[in-house]
Amino acid sequence: MLKTAVSEKMLKPTGRVVGIIKRNWRPYCGMLSKSDIKESRRHLFTPADKRIPRIRIETRQASTLEGRRIIVAIDGWPRNSRYPNGHFVKNLGDVGEKETETEVLLLEHDVPHQPFSQAVLSFLPKMPWSITEKDMKNREDLRHLCICSVDPPGCTDIDDALHCRELENGNLEVGVHIADVSHFIRPGNALDQESARRGTTVYLCEKRIDMVPELLSSNLCSLKCDVDRLAFSCIWEMNHSAEILKTKFTKSVINSKASLTYAEAQLRIDSANMRDNITTSLRGLNKLAKILKKKRIEKGALTLSSPEVRFHMDSETHDPIDLQTKELRETNSMVEEFMLLANISVAKKIYEEFSEHALLRKHPAPPPSNYEILVKAARSRNLEIKTDTAKSLAESLDRAESPTFPYLNTLLRILATRCMMQAVYFCSGMDNDFHHYGLASPIYTHFTSPIRRYADVIVHRLLAVAIGADCTYPELTDKHKLADICKNLNYRHKMAQYAQRASVAFHTQLFFKSKGIVSEEAYILFVRKNAIVVLIPKYGLEGTVFFEEKDKPNPRLIYDDEIPSLKIEDTVFHVFDKVKVKIMLDSSNLQHQKIRMSLVEPQIPGISIPPDDISNMNLNGPQKKKMKFEK
Repeated sequence: MLKTAVSEKMLKPTGRVVGIIKRNWRPYCGMLSKSDIKESRRHLFTPADKRIPRIRIETRQASTLEGRRIIVAIDGWPRNSRYPNGHFVKNLGDVGEKETETEVLLLEHDVPHQPFSQAVLSFLPKMPWSITEKDMKNREDLRHLCICSVDPPGCTDIDDALHCRELENGNLEVGVHIADVSHFIRPGNALDQESARRGTTVYLCEKRIDMVPELLSSNLCSLKCDVDRLAFSCIWEMNHSAEILKTKFTKSVINSKASLTYAEAQLRIDSANMRDNITTSLRGLNKLAKILKKKRIEKGALTLSSPEVRFHMDSETHDPIDLQTKELRETNSMVEEFMLLANISVAKKIYEEFSEHALLRKHPAPPPSNYEILVKAARSRNLEIKTDTAKSLAESLDRAESPTFPYLNTLLRILATRCMMQAVYFCSGMDNDFHHYGLASPIYTHFTSPIRRYADVIVHRLLAVAIGADCTYPELTDKHKLADICKNLNYRHKMAQYAQRASVAFHTQLFFKSKGIVSEEAYILFVRKNAIVVLIPKYGLEGTVFFEEKDKPNPRLIYDDEIPSLKIEDTVFHVFDKVKVKIMLDSSNLQHQKIRMSLVEPQIPGISIPPDDISNMNLNGPQKKKMKFEK
């Protein structure tokens, strides 16, 4: 028998389907491909999700449904047919319309977004609502404290507020006060079940899909200023080196003295002539936060980067008129430090009390192979990235600087983000690896956002039982039930992220549809065998420039995985090289409109677009095509 050496890379796991236990069919969004046969009632439906095959449907409404987004359900798939059979369910509206496309992305990402039912709303408190004697049981009155909240502009679901004051002994008292959502949502009722099903609030570009009804999210649970609100407080006594001397958890009633934006809080901290209580409190918090952050980073916490995009909307049409990357201030970091500290303190407490059924959050360390792309990209710039521990990764990212190329460090951090694993919720009794890699913390949970995350509601309930402020219930101490809750939360969290990305992508398309064709500077993030993936810092936008196109002679391409580089004719592209690209909206496929990018500089004959051609392209090429579809 002839034996040949087979490398492990060549071996592929294989299997075959032996049976289908349950069909995972759902209603699909997409568009009708009308039959060419006149008067035909049988047509094909093309789903928006490219992984789903086309579906045969029968309908008399084909001419009405053309150019519309519709929903179709599958009825069956005959074994001798290329396509499954289905039926028309609902007409969502015109393709490209904002409301229609938002509905599609919510349906396609399985985001529950129907209005709350009467059964759910029946469990809301009756208005006008006020704090009663009964509510004050097991609660501390902290209304005298100078507490304030710091959030993004326009935030109505304010989960958290903070305070800092000097104690008589010279130490500092710092408090994180979180909306007491679990006071209003009692275990097992319809409101609780619906919040558990939704799992998270979903933030789209100009719409918020709340986890809990608006009366709670924007009113009774929101820690707005100058009103009494129920809270769950985590209060530390610290010395001036930010070392925790005592920790106390208590249900409380607070009255926030100010609702500030990050910018307003920053102005107060920086202002030379402001010395009021709120400003003094903020300065104390900011000073401690810097020490806490330094300690975290010394332990090996990672500071990664992702280009987050902000749209400036037209006040009347609500179309995006400008697009820019978000700027982060010191105050963003200040709030984050205390939220992290509260989450870690609460995680320790609930695990101490409930070692078998604490709801925690972990972030697994990536396998070494994940880092290959980062290490190679850094090496191509004569930089060394060590990845054996989170600390060595953090330190080598800090050292990876280039005086001639200041943006390089940000690019490396963006690349490092892509190497990471997903953080997940889990039940402590069903797992033994608790470590949070990104935060370099041995234990972590989510406590600080119960208005918009159901995980935090469960954590509040566990903590309330731990301090004797509330009673337990059977499901709370059943690790299998808790594991099921975690499974749903992880799924909902992932789908919310995908929906948010899809919303940014759609609004980016709207922006470039109105802007026409533009050319911008970009940096190469990845090189592929026949393309480069670039990032445009101005817009926080990523896209792919392909070098092989249908019906065009293919250029000479040499791909080197080791360096990594791509040689096109006589030009070599490396990761992080600066290029200039043309950005335009391709509307040739109505269902899958996409941003297309082409190379402008460096100039490669037959491949790059000469810069002077770009201005002409606004009138020719794709614009013409676009007009044709818009008639």
